[in-house]
Amino acid sequence: MEWDNPGLWWIAAGAVLAGVELLVPGVFLVFVAIAAAITGAFVLLFPDLPLAGQLASLAAWSAVTIAIGRRWYRDYSPDSADPLLNDVGARLLGATVTVVSSGADGSGRVRVADGEWPSRGPVLPVGAIARVVGVQNTTLIIEPIVLE
Repeated sequence: MEWDNPGLWWIAAGAVLAGVELLVPGVFLVFVAIAAAITGAFVLLFPDLPLAGQLASLAAWSAVTIAIGRRWYRDYSPDSADPLLNDVGARLLGATVTVVSSGADGSGRVRVADGEWPSRGPVLPVGAIARVVGVQNTTLIIEPIVLE
């Protein structure tokens, strides 16, 4: 095998990038590795392709493989053990909160765990217990808990 062919160097670069992808968390380098391997195949088919053409091929195939990868991960995202991990508002739905302040227009603040959140709902006295029934931006929508 003659290593003076740039196509083999591109394929080797793709293999190295794929190997680095295994060592480094993330899913980005694998797409560049695929693009490098495709560029290597083109250079093997067209050995007179100048370096500028090779780099253009790498850039173009990188864009294509990254776009395909983004679409793949969007359409087939892996299942999560905690799908609400980054959705704090959804986590608070149904939570019991304590009214810290309440305005005449129904806006106020409620205590959730060790923090306070802006709230909206019926006018409730300070210290009343309420339930979170919705979230609008960062405002918790509350309703009173009726004790029987």
